[in-house]
Parts: sequence; structure tokens; C-alpha cells
Amino acid sequence: MSSFLFLITTLLSLLASFAVADGNKTLGVTYDGRSLIINGKREILFSGSIHYTRSTPDMWPDLIQKAKRGGLNVIQTYVFWNIHEPVQGQYNFQGQYDLVKFIKMIGEHGMYASLRLGPFIQAEWNHGGLPYWLREVQNITFRSDNEPFKYHMKKYVTMIIKKMKNEKLFASQGGPIILVQIENEYSTIQLAYREKGNKYVQWTGNLAVGMNIGVPWVMCKQKDAPDPIINTCNGRYCGDTFTGPNKPNKPSLWTENWTAQFRVYGDPPSQRSVEDLAFSTARFISRNGTLINYYMYHGGTNFGRTSANFVTTRYYDEAPLDEFGLQREPKWGHLKDLHRALKLCKKALLWGYPSVKKLGQDLEAIVYEGHGACAAFLSNNSTYMEKTISFRGRNYYLPSKSISILPDCQTVVYNTQTIVSQHNSRNFVPSVVANKRLSWDWETYTESIPTFEQLENKATNPLELFNLTKDTTDYAWYSMIITLGRGDLPMRANASPVLIVASLGHALVAFVNGEYVGNGHGSHLDKSFVFRKPIKLKEGPNHIQILGSVVGFPDSGAYMEKRFAGPHRVEILGLNTGTLELTKNRWAHQVGLYGEEAKIFTLGGLNKVKWTKIEGKRPALTWFKTHFDAPEGNHPIAIQMNRMGKGMIWINGQSIGRYWISYLSPLGQPTQSEYHIPRSYLKPTGNLMVILEEEEEARPEEIKFVVVDRDTICSYISDIHPPPVQSWGSKNNVSEYTANNRKASAVLTCPDFKVITNVQFASYGDSIVLLGETYLSNSLRERAFNQELGSLSQCEEESGRSSEVRLQVV
Repeated sequence: MSSFLFLITTLLSLLASFAVADGNKTLGVTYDGRSLIINGKREILFSGSIHYTRSTPDMWPDLIQKAKRGGLNVIQTYVFWNIHEPVQGQYNFQGQYDLVKFIKMIGEHGMYASLRLGPFIQAEWNHGGLPYWLREVQNITFRSDNEPFKYHMKKYVTMIIKKMKNEKLFASQGGPIILVQIENEYSTIQLAYREKGNKYVQWTGNLAVGMNIGVPWVMCKQKDAPDPIINTCNGRYCGDTFTGPNKPNKPSLWTENWTAQFRVYGDPPSQRSVEDLAFSTARFISRNGTLINYYMYHGGTNFGRTSANFVTTRYYDEAPLDEFGLQREPKWGHLKDLHRALKLCKKALLWGYPSVKKLGQDLEAIVYEGHGACAAFLSNNSTYMEKTISFRGRNYYLPSKSISILPDCQTVVYNTQTIVSQHNSRNFVPSVVANKRLSWDWETYTESIPTFEQLENKATNPLELFNLTKDTTDYAWYSMIITLGRGDLPMRANASPVLIVASLGHALVAFVNGEYVGNGHGSHLDKSFVFRKPIKLKEGPNHIQILGSVVGFPDSGAYMEKRFAGPHRVEILGLNTGTLELTKNRWAHQVGLYGEEAKIFTLGGLNKVKWTKIEGKRPALTWFKTHFDAPEGNHPIAIQMNRMGKGMIWINGQSIGRYWISYLSPLGQPTQSEYHIPRSYLKPTGNLMVILEEEEEARPEEIKFVVVDRDTICSYISDIHPPPVQSWGSKNNVSEYTANNRKASAVLTCPDFKVITNVQFASYGDSIVLLGETYLSNSLRERAFNQELGSLSQCEEESGRSSEVRLQVV
């Protein structure tokens, strides 16, 4: 957005908003060119995505509380159509799918809610949230000006809106919902549908506005969003990439500020530094933005089969609240400080007049001033050079690629590159209680490999895998018979026939005459692959048996209803009679495995098969079961799937998701080794764990239960660090110091009300250690350093010791 447009938009919004702020006392949400106006008041909104389906109801209160303590005032969530209507006309809003309970809980914590209705959501969620049965509607084309799709979409959207209205959850009814999104990033596929895409956008907008919910609608990444719908930005740097609202009377909103990146099997962990995240947030706010949503704020878990193709069970683990709901520091704390610093600028941002001044190459000052308030953002946009600038008669040091926030236009309270908040590291501690029985209490059951005669679903070709499984299972059997004569087989001892299977994805396990041959798979980038393995054939009938599997349905792109998977060409090379093409040789099929059909992962189905002790070889497609007691304490729980391959895990009959240890990233490590088990899934004793392992030679004896904490904390400050932003407050809507102490200091605070039991320092010069109540020795308290100060502490559940250490540079 140019500076000129930026200023004109702001001035227009000022003229409109004074009347609203003075005269509108009714419930509801409106907006102008500056911000959303909630119940008659302008707001700066810091939002975070927490998906109710990716956590459990017992986790919700803690997640919401931590978000609020982190400076958020809005929780954003998608609504998941395929979860709520898995079968056409049959609805599910129970347990962790209780959307109403989740929204009410947000309101009970004094926070707002933002509802991303979709109904297509992408979200790295199975089928982008669209239920499978929608694919089978005659003549349907997803997300287009297509009457069958529009009929079902309207029916679903109307149902959700009615449910929210009946529970009085919209802000216009006194509830917490202040914003609703229709569709999702449609512009990325709009051109594929040509005029039908343009018509669909207009139809979707009219559908939304016609719901009369009393709060604004948004469309993300949609420049042609029809009035009065607000077009919003998604991305990493919306302060620079967003061209702005499509009308001057709409505010600048950021619906997805990516805190890292979701994980897919085969990739290394994604990273995004909190310094970069804070810079992008401060830049957007400084350029007239008034709502930012962090996607994701809580990492979450893709339980069961809910993840899209190749997406890991662990979702956005690098979020401020990790997969387990623990505070990832310094990401959580540095953003908390940022939110506080920006809120100190609230009056100037919402009511002041902006100006932009260039201070040199890559340097600028954006100032909001008026109505007795002044706030400044000093920016160094250079990615490699630190700078010292002069602003209003004072010199200010700016690290590279950083923004300093001055809520009084004089004093730096926060710099995006300079972290004052503490750091922590995550620990996976083996559970003594849960691991006691795992080394000896394992039993197994191996799936039988079906022959052509045993399977009823016959066809000329191998059937397409998505349509065959209908999203009821990951697995489907393909089997055929080939009869060979003695002259067909290789005569040389060192020659073997080779089985070749060309597959559209995602994975397979191959057998010949019931004997395991091998496995193959594609990737998130390229689902297709070609399986090639030598095989042993015999004179007479030979059974070719392939277990095809999917790893989630697609979640993005045009014409999703026309995607395909599964084997589509099968050959045998190396026979004396030449290459044998088997694709059109008549195939038999079976959906799913017997163990799934019998539900042998539940107490009710456990005795439908004969379980035996582990002895000798571990064949492919083996089920393993054991019992264990709940781990000690109240920390989150995970299971480390050491020495396993690929499969699924059930705890007391509930699926915690797919695991895939054998698929290594380029770093030579599994993409995900630990898998989250919610404590609400467990009983104190006698918990049942059942594992389906697809590959050979798995060693469940190596599996370990761990409890998860972030109890190792540390901090670092120097003389260029500003004092903690907590030393500032607001009086009469004007920011000012509220603390006597204005020196840089680091505060170490234990999470979850624990206490510090051990402190170690690495330092230079002189320091002061301030403790309310301490067990630190005098030698520790007197250890010296001057320009830089650092510390490392360990937190434990122990009474009588201090939970906080404050270190100050002197």
C-alpha cells in the first residue's frame, strides 16, 4: 500500500468512526477504514487459531487461558464439515467436536471468537473439510457455480449459522463471535473455473450477507470480495504484500500470519523465528492493520485419519503453544510482550493521524499522533546492517530487520529483534509407571493375505482407491492370479522376475503367494510412484496381492472431486516369455483389513482374533497389543515409536493417528518420532494399546511412553535490551512508565506454577539477582558480569522455593 493511499484511507476512516464511537451503543460489530467496531468501540485485535478438533475438551480451558495470558483477545477456528456431517444428514457435535461448547468457553474467558465457516477450509485437513459423500453427488463440481454443490453448501452453512443463532453466540446477540469467514483462499483456484468462478464468488458473498448475523463477513485472499464482505490477507509479510482492502471504508485484517509451517512426512521440521514473526506483526499494525491472527497459535494433533495427504499427526508444533499445549519460548513470551507494547499505542493507533518519514536507506518512522496521544514505529528494513538513527532529537539503535515501538514517541519499550522474554527447551522424560509392562506384555495377531478367490469385488482393472475406500479406511486389497508354465520361469539361478506397480499414490505393501515382497510410497510433493521389487514365482497359479493405502485425501486445488489414487498399471518383467502386463487381467478387491472390520483395537472386538506372544519373525501387517498404566504426574503424554515402521495407534479404542517412522527426512531422521496421547483418553490403570504395523520386523519392545515438559528455562539480556514492557502502563489512555525501575532485566518464571530448584549462570561483569524468596547461595548471587547477562534454570514441582528469578544489568 502506498503512503498516499495509506493516509487517505486513514483520514476517511477517521471521519466515519467518530460518529460511530460517540453514538452507537447497540450490540454488534461494524467497521470502518480503521478497525472493527465492537459494541460501539474500536478495537485492536490479536487473534490465534486454536482448532477444537485438534485438541480435547479437557485441554480447551488451558489453551484459552494461555492464549489470553499471551495477550490475545480473539480465538479463531475453522468449522469442519466432514467431521460434523460424516454421513449425509447425520450430524456429530459431540466430545471434541462440540463447537458450541468451545465457542461458549471462549466467551466465558472474556475473549472474542472468529469463525471460519468455509465450508471448504483446506487447513491440511482431510479433503479440505468437505465430506466424502459430496464426491458422489451426481454432476457435482466443488467450489464452482454448480447447482448441486451450491445446494449442499447452502444447506450446511445455514445449519451452522442457525446453530450459532439458537445459542445466541454472535456478538449482535451478546455472544463472543465477532467475525465469520465464508470460503477460503478461493482466488488461488478461481481462474480454473473461469466465469463460473467469478459467479461463485458473488453467489457465496450474497449467501453470507443474507444470513443477517449482525457481524461482518470476511473472505481471505479475495480481492473481488463483494460488499460488504471484507477481503483479508494470508501469508508471512502482509504488511508489505497486502494491497489493502478493496474499498476505503474496510479495515486491514490479517487472517493468517503463519507461525511456522505444517509438517508432512518426509520433510524436516519447519522453522520461523519469533523475531521474524514479531517484525511482520509490528509492520502490519504500523501500516494501518488492526487485526492479526496467528495461524496456528496452538499446534494441535491430527487424531485418527483427519490429516490431509502426507500431513503428519503432529500439526503446527512450532506454534507459540506446541502440539501438547505447552508454551514454546521465546515465541510465546516475545509475542506477549509485543501485544502489550502495541496495546500501549492503542489510542494513537485508533484515533491518531498517521505520517511516514524516511530516515535513510531502509529506514523509516511511522508516527500516529493526535487526541493527546503519540506512538512511533522506527523501522530498519535492512536484513544485514544494524543502524543508529536520529528521531525527534534523540538517537536510537536499531538491529537489522527490526522495528522499535515507542508508545510515547520517545521511549523504546519493545524491539522486534531484541528478546527480553525467557527461552525454554522441551524434554521427553521416560515414564517409570507406564513403561513397566511394555517390555514383556506384548501379544500379536497377523492379518491373513487374501487370495483372488476369497475376495468378492471383481473388476477388469484395479479400481481407483479413493472411490473404493470412500474415506472409511486407509486400506484396500488388490488381488489377481497368474498361471505360469515351466517354460515361463527364468532358467538362470541369478535371474528373478521383477514386479512393477505404477501407482497414483499414496503407498502400498506387496505380496506374492502370501509372502511379503516390500513396500513403496510417494511423497507430499509427488503422490505417484513406481514400485519395483524382485519376486519368487512358481509353476502353476501365482497370487499377486497388493495392499494399497492412502495417507489422507487431498486438501487443496481445483477439481478436487476428480483426484485419483491407487495402482493403475501392473507388470512382471524378466519372464522367459517377456514382459507380462497384468493390468487388465481381472482383479479382486476388498476394502479395509479384517482387524479394522472386527474392531480388534477395542475391548469389544479384542477377542475376535487369537493373540499370541511375540516369537521370532514379525511379519508385515501385524497387530500388536499391550496394557499399561497411566504415566505419573499431570504432564502431557507422548509415545516414542522407536524401531517401528508405518501404521496406526489406538488407545482404549480411540485412534491417536497415523505414525510413520521408516519415512526419513533428508536429515536422516523420522519426521515425527513422538505421538501425543491426551490424558483424557486414559484410565489410571489397565489401558489398552493396539498398534497396526504395515512393515516387517517391527520391534514394539522398543516403544517408550514419555511425559513432556518445558521445565528447562533460560534468559539472556544486554545493555541494548529495553526494560521489560511490563514496566509500562496506561493512564487516561496515554502510555507511561508505571515502575520505578527502568533498567534492562531478565525474569525467569516457571511454567504451570512450578518452582525453580536449580539456577546456573554464564555471565560477565557485575550483576544483581533479585529474589522475593530464595535458596540460592551467596556465591551464586554475587557472580559477576556487566554488559551481558544470561541464566539457565530448572523448574520442578517442589514446595518452599522461589518460582521467579529476576536478573538486572547494572
